[in-house]
Amino acid sequence: MSAPHLWVRAEQRDNETRVGITPEGVKALMDTEFTVTVEASDSRVIGTNDYAATGCAIVGANTWPDAPRDAIIFGLKELPEDGTPLPHTHIMFGHAFKGQISGQTLLKRFREGGGTLLDIEYLTNETGRRVAAFGYWAGFAGAAVALKCWVAQQRGGMAGAITPYANADALKAELLVELDACKTERPTALTIGALGRVGTGASDLCRAVDVSVTGWDIPETAHGGPFPEILQHDLFLNCILAGPDTPVFVPKSALTKPRALTVIGDIACDPDSDYNPVPVYDRATTWAAPALRVHNDPPLDVTAIDNLPSMLPLESAQDFAAQLLPTLKELSGDENGVWARAKATFQSHLDALS
Repeated sequence: MSAPHLWVRAEQRDNETRVGITPEGVKALMDTEFTVTVEASDSRVIGTNDYAATGCAIVGANTWPDAPRDAIIFGLKELPEDGTPLPHTHIMFGHAFKGQISGQTLLKRFREGGGTLLDIEYLTNETGRRVAAFGYWAGFAGAAVALKCWVAQQRGGMAGAITPYANADALKAELLVELDACKTERPTALTIGALGRVGTGASDLCRAVDVSVTGWDIPETAHGGPFPEILQHDLFLNCILAGPDTPVFVPKSALTKPRALTVIGDIACDPDSDYNPVPVYDRATTWAAPALRVHNDPPLDVTAIDNLPSMLPLESAQDFAAQLLPTLKELSGDENGVWARAKATFQSHLDALS
């Protein structure tokens, strides 16, 4: 079998500056006889010149549709929703395997083109654990945005637009100033999924800015609910990957119950999934408008942004790329491992399409 051709595409989504492989990773693949092509990008957090220095091929941004058919297209976030058939193999976050409407459309594009989706969320080892994830930085940034929503409430308003930060220290420093300026005590937070990557990041951010955080995981949620303790905290941070057995954490009935809860940070951000455990809202929020008010008096704001690690693009990209590189090296000759399982997952959902 010939060595794979990995084609690193430029991200086409607003506010998405991350990348899944560093120049060091590109060089490591090329040293094992991979062919690597990198699309130029003015917005990527790592400059195109740094990739060019490895000796890989540099091509124009968004030229991946014309890539050789054997090239494996590697990106992170969504493809343009133009309805075109997809004949290549793509490595990316497809958000297509949990009943999402947009995901069903994406799968049909793969069916029509004959391509394959190797979803990063479903790259797992033999124990079922993901081999690479942005989870820690999603949790870290998601908790920060939730706290910004709480600060805005103390000022009688709603959170304004968010932007990327140079690093985690800059984000923490700004948040500390904002919290210290409030005339009330620090809020309390409850995190579900506290033992996972996302929950660890969320808890670490809370502790870094002196916010008391209660950490829950499987033992505390195994009884299936209800969970009145959530309503007794100012912030609720949902950090779990929901599935068919996930209970509802905040039902719609909670909106009118007595509660201290005023901010939900749905860091998992799956509002259109059949398994959404926070069904008080129905759409993701954005960088421009990070908070969605779902109830007044007392207020309840939901923040649910699906590319949170882009708030800390360099740290999150370097961390993720280091996790994924060993698995990328196995793209050729993987008959029973991570890539084979990912392909089988894709095929099962493709077969289930109407």
